[in-house]
Amino acid sequence: METNMFKKLLLLITYAVVLVAAIVKLDNVLDWLAQLISAFQPLLIGFAIAFILHRPCNFFARLYRRHLPHANQRAAVPLAVATSYLIVIALFALLISLVVPELVHSIQTLMSNMGTYAANLQSLYDQMVGTFDLELLADLNLTDVVNNNLRELLSSVLNALTNTLPHLVSVTSGLLSAIVTGALAIVFSIYMLSSGTKLTAQCRRLAVTYLPGRLSSPILSVTHLTYDTFSKYVSGQLTEACILGFLCFLGMCLFRFDYALLISVVVGVSALIPIAGAYLGASVAALLLIMIDPLQALWFLIFLLILQQLEGNIIYPRVVGTSLGLPGIWVLAAVTVGGSLLGLAGVVISVPVTAVLYTLLKQDLRTRVAANAGKDGGESSSDLS
Repeated sequence: METNMFKKLLLLITYAVVLVAAIVKLDNVLDWLAQLISAFQPLLIGFAIAFILHRPCNFFARLYRRHLPHANQRAAVPLAVATSYLIVIALFALLISLVVPELVHSIQTLMSNMGTYAANLQSLYDQMVGTFDLELLADLNLTDVVNNNLRELLSSVLNALTNTLPHLVSVTSGLLSAIVTGALAIVFSIYMLSSGTKLTAQCRRLAVTYLPGRLSSPILSVTHLTYDTFSKYVSGQLTEACILGFLCFLGMCLFRFDYALLISVVVGVSALIPIAGAYLGASVAALLLIMIDPLQALWFLIFLLILQQLEGNIIYPRVVGTSLGLPGIWVLAAVTVGGSLLGLAGVVISVPVTAVLYTLLKQDLRTRVAANAGKDGGESSSDLS
């Protein structure tokens, strides 16, 4: 009894010392964590790539197993990995060949007509000043403001390029480092996709062998839940972004809005960001269109609002399936906190992480309520939503 008490006391003292040291040396701890993450960056990026390609790779593997002879069944997985990468490369090549020229043309048109757009803004501004009798703001010249801002922007870009040239060696080394990291990440992802079943079995065996039974089972359960949640989230967001961007392009072409492809790409990419992405895409698109015609910008916002409601309530549930089961207030809280802590990466991963924690909390709450109901002979609600 005294031995167990001594062990618990020693563990508590050790934990307290480590916690105090971590708080006192927080900057050093954060630097060490940043270096650790940087060292494992190729592995983490490779894991992310393998995670995204896992489902299509499994689909092609099952397809090849059905059609390959029994003697060549081992070739199904390598062929599936190669097919998945070829499709991704083909999609990127198609996207670049179709989108980039149109984007360049749209940007060139936008820059060449910037003077006309500034004059339109000035006319709209003068009309608003006259309508609302804002005499104090009547002397503001928006054309000069826009032109001055453009000159400052070009000057800043030129200064940045001029200051970058002397540091060409460091820029080149950074580029080479990025290329090496990308190559290693692709190698890691190919190995993970090719040996996914074997790696999963090895991790499960390690957990069962070296962890107590009361820890290994919950850890494996949480891992499985995390995989399912992130898999649904990633596939759902990618599918939603593609569908929304495509429908936006068709609608803009049908209603003859300007910059159809440029705005559709912005709307589709911004849809990958939960909640804030819809407002970000709409704001950028409205800013581009309002310089051409304010009425067109208003009609576009109405069109985009209807499209997002149609896609979110009808198309998305049918194509993607069930959602993460996370109430809207928790999604908003997750995005806010995640963005504050980790920026854009926090906004993207905060929703599935919160969904996992929310599901675990619901499961634990149901277990505790059921246990208390069994003791008291009554029933209680365990719903968090």
